[in-house]
Amino acid sequence: MASIDLTGVKKTYPGGVAVVHGIDLQIADGELVVLVGPSGCGKSTLLRMIAGLETITEGEISIDGDVVNRKEPAERDIAMVFQNYALYPHMSVRGNLEYGLKNRGTQRAEIDARVAEAARILEITPFLDRKPRQLSGGQRQRVAMGRAIVRKPKAFLFDEPLSNLDAKLRGQMRIEIRRLQRALKTTSVYVTHDQLEAMTLADRLVVMNAGRIEQVGKPIELYDRPASLFVAGFIGSPPMNLMPMEQVQALAGVHVPTDLPQGTDIVGVRPDAVRLGKAGAGEMGLSGTVELIEPVGGESHLYLRVEGLDQAVIVVAQGRSELSEGARLDLTLPRAGLHPFNSATGRRLDDGAAVPDRQPTPLPDAISSFATPAG
Repeated sequence: MASIDLTGVKKTYPGGVAVVHGIDLQIADGELVVLVGPSGCGKSTLLRMIAGLETITEGEISIDGDVVNRKEPAERDIAMVFQNYALYPHMSVRGNLEYGLKNRGTQRAEIDARVAEAARILEITPFLDRKPRQLSGGQRQRVAMGRAIVRKPKAFLFDEPLSNLDAKLRGQMRIEIRRLQRALKTTSVYVTHDQLEAMTLADRLVVMNAGRIEQVGKPIELYDRPASLFVAGFIGSPPMNLMPMEQVQALAGVHVPTDLPQGTDIVGVRPDAVRLGKAGAGEMGLSGTVELIEPVGGESHLYLRVEGLDQAVIVVAQGRSELSEGARLDLTLPRAGLHPFNSATGRRLDDGAAVPDRQPTPLPDAISSFATPAG
């Protein structure tokens, strides 16, 4: 196990194309850190620089206190799990697990013991004599993880390892990776563009945008306290409602809170913080027409058109109802759920954070109690 420290790390390709701009990040011994962001944000490039598969233009990377900028990948004592499994098709599962240990000159007895232990942990013992083509996608990914485990490296690096799996297998493998990481207590860096993976796996989440770090913290902290408009819009599904303050003021009138920080021209509210029903004293109220309803198991995602706003307002409501598209609803935006931003800087304005009251938003049993049909 080891800590990983990145100081001023930059990557510029020939022709002056800069893709990573001065990353500073400290990853503690035994920590699982997830890098998340849109395609092209630099997260995979950063991972490959830690692995030694990409050279560093500027800055310094150290693993367990040892600067590794000029070390080859094999000298860094890390193991990488790839998206495409990277298994040798002509070798058996056992052969794939043994390969790296054989190249290092590990004794036969030690090889057998490590392979047997990894196979037991990953529940792939029955497949040791099979070829990769005889395995399912989930089984292949277990073998790829087993090949990393047998080496007992200082750190694991995961490059979108679950993106080739179907939704059910992704869910199972997420649990498996988290369980293994906690059991092995190996420092891990995990790259994904999948928010659910990021939120459920990470000890700390690193949100990247255009080669820079937007915010670092525990997943729930980033959800409750997005530091920028980018993080607010990227973290969360459905995404945060981000509304121009001028438009909200025109619609809500005197009900707009007066204690929002000076300079607030964008106000955000999570869909699960919006409440159905008329606003009370000191609360912001809007009304809109239901344009789309997405039933998602035990909850529903409502997309409402509010006259005077440039975008739909999204509401996450618990339960089921006979609510229909075209109905008109009153909405309340509680002060505790409001996030103030400035569009010029793209940053959050308050030092503290709005932590919304997460009492479930129920769907109305009788639509008439909240709404009248549009028409």
